[in-house]
Amino acid sequence: MIELGHLAAFLALAASLAQGIFGLTGARALSGRAAHVAFGVMLLSFLTLVVAFAESDFSLALAANNSHTLKPMIYKIAGAWGNHEGSMALWCLVTLGYGAAGALWMRTGRDLFEARALGVQGLLASGALAYLLFASSPYLRLDPAPLQGAGLNPILQDPALAFHPPMLYLGYVGYSFVFALAAAGLMDGRIDRVWAKEARRWALAAFIPLTLGIALGSYWAYYELGWGGWWFWDPVENASLMPWLIGAALMHSVVVTEKRGSFAAWTALLAVLAFLFSVMGAFLVRSGILTSVHAFAVDPKRGMLLLAGLLVYGGFALGLFALRAPKLDGGKPWEMFSREGALVANNVVLVVAALTVLLGTLFPLIAEAAGRTISVGEPYFRLTFVPMLALLLLILPVVQVWSWGKADLSGLWKWAAGGVGLVAVFLLLGVGLWDIPLGAAFGLALGVWLVFGAVWELKRRAVTPGRVFRLPLRVWGMTLAHMGLGVFIIGAVVETTQRYEATLALPVGGTGTVAGWTITLKEVYAIEGPNWYADRAELTARKDGAMAELAPTKRYYPAARMPTTETAIHKTGMGDLYIALGDRRDVGGEDRWVLRVYLNPLIDLVYLGVLLMGLGALFSLWPRRRRTADAS
Repeated sequence: MIELGHLAAFLALAASLAQGIFGLTGARALSGRAAHVAFGVMLLSFLTLVVAFAESDFSLALAANNSHTLKPMIYKIAGAWGNHEGSMALWCLVTLGYGAAGALWMRTGRDLFEARALGVQGLLASGALAYLLFASSPYLRLDPAPLQGAGLNPILQDPALAFHPPMLYLGYVGYSFVFALAAAGLMDGRIDRVWAKEARRWALAAFIPLTLGIALGSYWAYYELGWGGWWFWDPVENASLMPWLIGAALMHSVVVTEKRGSFAAWTALLAVLAFLFSVMGAFLVRSGILTSVHAFAVDPKRGMLLLAGLLVYGGFALGLFALRAPKLDGGKPWEMFSREGALVANNVVLVVAALTVLLGTLFPLIAEAAGRTISVGEPYFRLTFVPMLALLLLILPVVQVWSWGKADLSGLWKWAAGGVGLVAVFLLLGVGLWDIPLGAAFGLALGVWLVFGAVWELKRRAVTPGRVFRLPLRVWGMTLAHMGLGVFIIGAVVETTQRYEATLALPVGGTGTVAGWTITLKEVYAIEGPNWYADRAELTARKDGAMAELAPTKRYYPAARMPTTETAIHKTGMGDLYIALGDRRDVGGEDRWVLRVYLNPLIDLVYLGVLLMGLGALFSLWPRRRRTADAS
C-alpha cells in the first residue's frame, strides 16, 4: 500500500505539472481536468499514509518514528500529519485541493485568466510535491520493521491539536490560490471588479479556517501547557498571526477594488504577500532556526530548500508585479476623508503591524548571528503592536459610515464626543470603582466602542427595525466580525490585566486559599491510560456557597519519556478557575503536592470574539441571491 501511495504522489506531481503547462498556455478545460486528477491521486497517496498509521504499520519509517500501538485511534490518525514529512504531505494535498476547487467553481467568464490561475496553482503544487518527494519523503520503508514505534509527541496527543494543523493549512495554503489569481490578473493586466469579486471569495475561504485554526492552537496552549495563558507571542504563534494580519488587510482592500475599481495594484500586492508570509511561516516552523513548543526541529538543509522556494515564488511574483502594476487602472477618484481613505489607513496599519511582528520574531535571530543574545517578548509587542491596532480600532466605528469618494463630516463631532465620553467613563471607573490600570480601562472602552459601533451600523443600514433581518448577509457578516473584534478585546484586556495566579503546596487533606477560593486536596492517586500513566489529584474548591470538584493530572508517556500537564478548569460564569498539578515535594518531612492556581476572568470572551469574527467572514462568503443585496 505504501508503494501505491508513493507512486500516486509521483502521479500527482506529473498531473500538477500538466496542470501548470496547460494552464499557462491557455487550455482552461485541460488544466481543470489535470487539477482534478492531481487532487484525486494525491488524496489516495495521503490516505495510504493515514491507513499505515491507523494499522500501526511500522515498516513505514514515518509511522515508526511518530506512532505507537497503544495510542488511541484518533491520535494514530493525527500522527500522519503531526510531523514534518506528514504535514508537508497535507500541505501538498490542500494545495491541490484548492486547485481542484478553483477548476470547479471559478466562473469569471474569462477563460484565459482562469486557465492562467490554474496554471500558477499547478506550478505551486509542483514545487511543494517536488520538495516532498525528493527532500522530505514520508514514504521511506524500514527493513526489518520494528515491533514498536516511538510514539507521537505527547503534547500533540490532544483533540484540538489533531484538528489544528488541517484547519491552519486550509488557511495558509488557501492564500496560494489568491496568489495564483493575483499572478493571473497581473499577466492579463486586469485587476478589476471581476477579478476582485473572484479574489474576495477565495480570500475569505482562506481567512475563515486560518482564524479558527489560530484559535484552536491558542485554546490548546491554554488548557494543555499549564501556564494559564492563551497567547505568549511565541515565534511560531507569530508565524500564523502575520499572514492573518495581511489577510485581514487584503479582505478590506479587495472590497474597494470590487466596489470602485480602485487599489488594484495594492490589492494584488497584498494577495501576493499573504501567501509569501504563509510560506515564510512554514520556513520558520520547519527550518529548525526557532525554538518553540510548536516547531518541527528538522534538518536545516531542508529549511534552506523552503527558503529557496520562498525566494523563487517571491521573486517571480514581485517581479511580475513591478512589471505590470504601473499599467493597472487606478479606478475612480477619491479623497482622504472617504471610505477609500479609511480603508487605506486600515491597510497601512495592518501591514505595519505585520512587519512589526516580523521584526520582533526575527530580531533575536539577527542578533544571534551578530554574536549577541537578545530576547524579544511581550513588552516589545505591548509597546509597538498594541498602540497601532488601538489607533485603528478607535476610528473604525466612525469611518465605516463614511461614503465612497467623499465623506460627509458634518456629524463627526457627535462621534468624537461619544468616544471621548465613553473613554472618560471607563477611565473614571478604572481609577475609582474598579481599581484597574488606566490602560486596561482604555482597552475596555475601546472594546465597548467597537461593539456599539457595529450595532449602530446595523441600525443605520436597516433604517427601521423591521428591515434588520432582511439585510444582506454581507452586512451581517461585517457587523458580526466587528462586534467579535470588540468582544475579543474586552475579554483579552480583562483576562490579561486581572488574571490572578498563586502557588500552593498542600499535603493530602490540606487546605489553601486563593483569591477567596478555599481549595482542599482530597487525595492523589495513580491512574493508567492506553499509552501513559499519571498522578491524578482530587480537589474541591469552595467560594461563597459555590463548590466545584476538580481533577488535574500529570501524565508521563514512557515511549516518548516525556511528561505533560492535564489541567482542571472550572467555569464560574465570569471566568475560569484553572489548576495545574505540579511535582511532589518533601517539606519538613511531609509530602506535599504543588498546585498552580490561576483565576482567568472573562477568558471565554476571547474565544467567543474569535468565533464571531469567523462567523462574520462566513456570512460574507455566502453567495448573494440578488444583485441588489450588495453591501460593503
